[in-house]
Amino acid sequence: MHVVYINPNATEAMTQSVVDVAQRAVPFATISGLTNLTGPPAIEGAADGEAAIPGVLELVDKAQSMGADAIVIACFDDTGLDRARAAARCPVLGIGQSAFTMGAMLGQGFSVVTSVTLSVPVIQHNIKAQGFSQNCLGVHASGIAVLDIDAGSQPVREKLAAAIVAAQRHDNSDAVVLGCAGMAPLLGDLEARTGIKLIDGVAGSALLAVSAATSQ
Repeated sequence: MHVVYINPNATEAMTQSVVDVAQRAVPFATISGLTNLTGPPAIEGAADGEAAIPGVLELVDKAQSMGADAIVIACFDDTGLDRARAAARCPVLGIGQSAFTMGAMLGQGFSVVTSVTLSVPVIQHNIKAQGFSQNCLGVHASGIAVLDIDAGSQPVREKLAAAIVAAQRHDNSDAVVLGCAGMAPLLGDLEARTGIKLIDGVAGSALLAVSAATSQ
């Protein structure tokens, strides 16, 4: 089983951290990562997403040439997901949709904590379009840039934890979805800091991708 993660942004360190998290979730599978080196350094809002799509579609072709059984778009905005699915012969998932699916499967009302304010409308649109409006109780920006989240410094973790607690209290939610791929490696630390159930779309997408590929 070969799952290929496509990072729509040009930051290779983020690709590697996503691959590491996914590999831990499905140690029996082969996980590869591709980085869109022609894309923006980070995806923060609709304009960055649009700029990244041509490179993402090129990497879909590359992933298929590598023998991918499933492809995952490793950006919480699910950048180019519909077009990638149309171009692929194998299942294509996004980490955003995967996180929402996991939250819905658990029967929980969830909040989303993402990076910057520009990302909020994109995520809200996806939640509505993908049919998760009844499950999502709110989408909140932490005010932290994507690349700072990926670096994961102590002050960043403290600020993220505070944003998670504030979102859960505001929405009275059962769980909080980590709304950025760069948060995935921080899940354990953030759960320990907050005591709140957190949902990570990177690990979730790995499990769902294997299931989707197996059921074909």
